[in-house]
Amino acid sequence: MHEKNNLDTVIMGRQDVVSSQCYRNAMSCCATAVHIITTAGSAGWRGMTVSACCSLSDKPPTLLTCILKQNEANRLFLENGHFCINTLAGSHQPLAEIFAGRCGLNQKERFAKTGWTRMKTGSPVLENALASFDCRLVCWYDHATHYILYGQIVGISCSDSENALVYLNRGYHHLAL
Repeated sequence: MHEKNNLDTVIMGRQDVVSSQCYRNAMSCCATAVHIITTAGSAGWRGMTVSACCSLSDKPPTLLTCILKQNEANRLFLENGHFCINTLAGSHQPLAEIFAGRCGLNQKERFAKTGWTRMKTGSPVLENALASFDCRLVCWYDHATHYILYGQIVGISCSDSENALVYLNRGYHHLAL
C-alpha cells in the first residue's frame, strides 16, 4: 500500500500559498535591471519605471513586461498598441525616481527632464539608454494586480555606457560593466 507524502499533496492540487509580504520580501533579494517603459500615440503619452521585464524569445525577438493595473493611466500602453523599454545606466538613477512618480511631476514634466528620440513605433526612446527596445504590442494579459505585455521588438538602440542601474534590497545600485 502506498503512503501519501508531501509530494502527493502537491500533485493532488493542495498547494499552500505564501503571503504577499513574504513574497515581496523574497523578491527584494533578486537583483534586476531598471527600465523606463514609454508609449506615445493617439491615446496619449505615458512613461514609468519598471523592473519586471525579461526576454521571452529571440525568434521573433520578443520581451515581456508587467505594469500595475491599479493606475488607470497604464491602459495607455494597451490603447496605443506599442511601447519602448529603455534600460537604464547608473547615471539615470534620478530619472528612475522621476518616472517612478516620487518627485510629484506630471507626465509632460517627466519627459522634459531629458532627451528623447523615436524609432519605428513612435514611442519615446531615451537618447543615452543602455539599450532601448522598440516594441509592437502583440498581446497582453490581465493577471491579478498587473497587465502582462508581450512586445515584438521592431527596433533596438544600444549605448556604450560603463555601468547599469539595478534594483536590489529595495534600493538602487550601480553595476560596473
